[in-house]
Amino acid sequence: MARYTGPVCRLCRTEQKKLMLKGERCKSGKCPISRKLPPPGKDPKVRPGKRSDYGLQLREKQRLRRIYGMQEKQFHLFFERALRMPGITGENLFLLLERRLDNTVYRLHFAVSRAQARQLVLHGHVRVNGKRVDIPSFLVKPGDSIEIDEKSKPLAIIKDALKEYGRSGVMPWLSLDPDALKGVFLAAPRRGDITDLMDIKEQMVVEFYSK
Repeated sequence: MARYTGPVCRLCRTEQKKLMLKGERCKSGKCPISRKLPPPGKDPKVRPGKRSDYGLQLREKQRLRRIYGMQEKQFHLFFERALRMPGITGENLFLLLERRLDNTVYRLHFAVSRAQARQLVLHGHVRVNGKRVDIPSFLVKPGDSIEIDEKSKPLAIIKDALKEYGRSGVMPWLSLDPDALKGVFLAAPRRGDITDLMDIKEQMVVEFYSK
């Protein structure tokens, strides 16, 4: 599958928002958004023009897609699936994105970023209900247990990432045993529970794909 291999900080500069793609670096003074760097390819002296409704919707869709580290084709497939589900399409989309295995591994603080979590899954370091799963887009269900493979528990990157658990805990739809490196997906999250993405306007994403 195609994937973005360029500098990820460039994506944050494009969106002019922190996408939290590089873990601790995003929280440091090295972050290009903290340094107020302009979007790539733009003359900082040129005043930005007013965006159209389509432009605003596109940027919101691109921002959400990049946060979860997905290519356009896969993201669109998730939207189509959310559209077929009962309920509000935007909230359904968030529910599906949060159920992804790579995102769940990141939310459990086994990795400092979703990209690192995706790599852990692809390399076979993660088990779901005792079985090794190496598909980042695998959708976990309420009651599923997610744990680090026994042979992978000594990995330094996992131990370093887990330090964040002591600072911020885990999301309310998850539980974690940090000593066993094992978590449980307790229930489907509600939109209001995803507090770190409250500024995302998912309705704009729905409107973009509805054109």
